[in-house]
Amino acid sequence: MVPNPQKHAFARNVNEKIVTFLGRVTFQKGPIYFVETAKMVLDRDPNVRFVLAGDGDMMQVVIDRVAELGISDRFHFTGFLRGTDIDKMFGMSDVYVMPSISEPFGISPLEAMQSKVPVIISKQSGVSEVLNYAIKVDFWDINAMADAIYGILHYPSLYNILSVKGQEEANNLKWEDVAKRLKIIYEKYV
Repeated sequence: MVPNPQKHAFARNVNEKIVTFLGRVTFQKGPIYFVETAKMVLDRDPNVRFVLAGDGDMMQVVIDRVAELGISDRFHFTGFLRGTDIDKMFGMSDVYVMPSISEPFGISPLEAMQSKVPVIISKQSGVSEVLNYAIKVDFWDINAMADAIYGILHYPSLYNILSVKGQEEANNLKWEDVAKRLKIIYEKYV
């Protein structure tokens, strides 16, 4: 994949591709699935770095699991980010992953998409109901998540369509339209 020079305006300081999780490090957000997926991807392609940006009550569990899997040299923990640091993180990222177990909506995938970062989200997140240009997998399906990451990183056509169309979709998303669509979905099942 040839990186988009406009997207990577921030200094990466690494040649490897970067896959990012940004959010609270809690059970609900599924960070352990991100770690397990990272191991599977690294078994296929060791030239990838994984970044977990956030903080929470599962941080020590996640750190311990990264060490147990022997992927500490490919895994980075930034701690909690805000403001321009979030923009910088997305500016360096090649893929964003949100493996939430339960997520009422989820704003961070939209922020990633606005930054031209292809996203992989769980089908269990509310935002999956309104996005067409995101890859959607079950939070527990680390095989599918690993395949999606690998595909985005190694197939330029997939990367480009998710990057370009995803940005367009996120930029054109209006809260009024989302509310109307969610109301229709809600009424369908109530």
